[in-house]
Amino acid sequence: MRRPAVLIVLALLAALLSACGSGSGSDGSLPEVKGDYGSKPKITVAKGSKPSKSLESEVLVEGDGKEVAKGDLLVADYLGATYRGTKTFDNSYDRGSPAAFTLKSGAGGVISGWVKALSGATVGSRVLLVAPPKDGYGKAGNPQAGIKGTDSLVFVVDLIAAYGKKAPLPKSSPATELADGLPTVEGEADPTLTVPEGTDLPKAPVTTILSEGTGTEVAKGKLIVVQFTAVDWTGKVVSSTWKDGPRGVPVGAEGQPSPFDLLEGVPVGSRVLLQLPPPSRSDAAEENLAVVIDILGQHGPAKEKA
Repeated sequence: MRRPAVLIVLALLAALLSACGSGSGSDGSLPEVKGDYGSKPKITVAKGSKPSKSLESEVLVEGDGKEVAKGDLLVADYLGATYRGTKTFDNSYDRGSPAAFTLKSGAGGVISGWVKALSGATVGSRVLLVAPPKDGYGKAGNPQAGIKGTDSLVFVVDLIAAYGKKAPLPKSSPATELADGLPTVEGEADPTLTVPEGTDLPKAPVTTILSEGTGTEVAKGKLIVVQFTAVDWTGKVVSSTWKDGPRGVPVGAEGQPSPFDLLEGVPVGSRVLLQLPPPSRSDAAEENLAVVIDILGQHGPAKEKA
């Protein structure tokens, strides 16, 4: 399972109790899962049971949020283990922050088992799935994670939020006073960012709120969902999320500094302009960046909403 970035929300005791010892498929191969929505699950595979050769899944807790669609950016807490010995190879619960994944197969996406099992589930659900190799990492496995090419994988996923590729921008109030000489931003969705000729090169990062949102302030340790466009000082676009959809990024993650850390304290829903000098100061124009960021949402672990 790729992180990068990394799953979602709610808890119903009756659903949890019915999930214990439950199973589907020809040999009752679904493991037992203990723990409420938002808590780190404990997975037990019955002695002697074998995984199905087909993908199996079960909704352990039914959420009442929006339906997740293929291609959405999914925010979730999750635990992944091998069916063989139920050895955990990755989980977000211990990190204390959810992950964000685009629900698609292939580059920049997730294993096909996730796409098939989670598409159509509702936000707030806890989903159990068992993916055979063909819906996991295939014959190559994932040696780095200790996954063999013959391993079926068990995942428990708590769905926290889902954002479509064209998720609407939150309401915000344009700033009434802005400093002179800033790069200019035009348009709402997929805005155009221009650095006028003669604009001073920044000597230190500069954060400017162009339009202030009404949400809670971005906090260290949270995951924020953003759309952004970055250009160099010649006006060339060097990165943008607007074609592929929103991205989830951590704020203030230990050992992982990023420009998004500069958004701490900014209200969710805001549009922000960052002016970023290169790590090692130089007058090369392409090494200075201007970035316009729309903050769509902020999320903590699933347990906060349980």
